[in-house]
Amino acid sequence: MLPVVLLAGGIATRMRPLTEKIPKSMLEIADRPFIAHQLCLLKNKGIEHVILCVGYFGEMIESYLNANGAFGLKIIFSYDGNTLLGTGGAIKNIGDKLPDNFFVLYGDSYLDIDYKKVEEAYYQSGKKALMTVYKNEGKWDTSNVAFNNNEIVSYNKKNKTKAMNYIDYGLGILNKQTFDNHNESVFDLACIYEQLVVEKQLFGYEVFERFYEIGSKEGLKELEDIINCRNRE
Repeated sequence: MLPVVLLAGGIATRMRPLTEKIPKSMLEIADRPFIAHQLCLLKNKGIEHVILCVGYFGEMIESYLNANGAFGLKIIFSYDGNTLLGTGGAIKNIGDKLPDNFFVLYGDSYLDIDYKKVEEAYYQSGKKALMTVYKNEGKWDTSNVAFNNNEIVSYNKKNKTKAMNYIDYGLGILNKQTFDNHNESVFDLACIYEQLVVEKQLFGYEVFERFYEIGSKEGLKELEDIINCRNRE
């Protein structure tokens, strides 16, 4: 299985005051930090190697994972440094650690899907990159993708259109050469995705399982209810 680049370096302003002294990944859900649930899910899906991009209170994440045997995963840590690099900059910063192809997962996403099938679809597509999409229709969060017949027709996090009834699900696959011509050191991964759409090199893989996230207090509560329910089964 491809390694996962896990983007967990943000400052989580939307989750204040809960994140004033801890990173979002360390928010407690069902008696454990969120990142414990996230990494255990990845291991159960067949992932073995994670490159964890951290920034804000990243030392707390590293200390916790080291104390818990990294949950059986091989984990490499990459720190933004004094300047937060953004989701795109954080990936470019670890270019020497990356294989040719890799998963990208947002640090606040809990995605219970078949990662192996996503990987297979990427190789079959022949495209430079893959984005998983979900037919959200504005229900769970603001839709930002227009999708048709496995093609990402348009993608924009800021300028939404009526045709956008799908959402970036939170998991992608990229080739590291995608970053070669991007000279900035601080930028959002969305810039890469938008350019790939223009080049018609972004394959869309539709998933049908709900996504869960801790980017909002409502999302945090919803995921905790889901995990508690599963633990009782």
